[in-house]
Amino acid sequence: MRTDKMLQSHDFHQYLFHSDSALMAGRRVVVFPSSAELGPVLAHLVTSRAEKAIASHGRFTLGLSGGSLVSMLSKELLTLPELDCSKWVVGFCDERLVSFDDPESTYGLYKNQLFSKVNIPDSGILTIDPSLPVSECAEDYTRKLKEAFPDDDIPVFDLLLLGMGPDGHTCSLFPDHPLLEETKKIVAPISDSPKPPPQRVTMTLPVVNSACCVAFVSTGGSKAPILKEVLEGREGPAFPAARVVPTNGELFWLVDDPAAASLTIQVERPGSGAKL
Repeated sequence: MRTDKMLQSHDFHQYLFHSDSALMAGRRVVVFPSSAELGPVLAHLVTSRAEKAIASHGRFTLGLSGGSLVSMLSKELLTLPELDCSKWVVGFCDERLVSFDDPESTYGLYKNQLFSKVNIPDSGILTIDPSLPVSECAEDYTRKLKEAFPDDDIPVFDLLLLGMGPDGHTCSLFPDHPLLEETKKIVAPISDSPKPPPQRVTMTLPVVNSACCVAFVSTGGSKAPILKEVLEGREGPAFPAARVVPTNGELFWLVDDPAAASLTIQVERPGSGAKL
């Protein structure tokens, strides 16, 4: 009689294969000719998830990231004639510990390009306190998130928008960094970011993977080699972006043709005017 301990190698590989298939079943890789076609679909994803969330529980919780996402998202949302952000609650997937008028401040960029032009209430924008030392700043942001999500042990965002660096990092979670193994904190400080500025606060993987929907936006040919390894696997430890696998949520990768150039997996190529 065979026991679990005697599970044969073939069965174990079959089990791994099926587990991976189940794991990836919720992932959609959607490729657009360029960021010009990607942008409107991203904006519709945001507004459709907002409508769904507000109908379900009276508000829409959104986590934002910086980089090229700021200008793309701001530009596309502002073209929508009936955009209503009055029931939005916006947090930041990570933030640099700099003053809000510093060009490195993600909040500062969104304030100038988006928040000042829409009807989102000030109370709906969860910002860090950049005057605090980095560890206290992370504790303060943890408290703000817990107040915004009083019923959740780990905040459950309706939608998180993420980017990915050419080294495979996302949020401020960098390859081979101890923060990748953080399981207790929902927001963590980092003072040795390999990418400047060195001091930041970041959501941890337990928060990212608790979201109802996560959408990565990755564009440009410089991302092609790393995107292939993130989406198709690699020898050695998985890159931080590859460890984003929402437990009960949707996962989108919205990429342009140059970023997708090396992919061999099956992808979606929607026509113009597509909606996710």
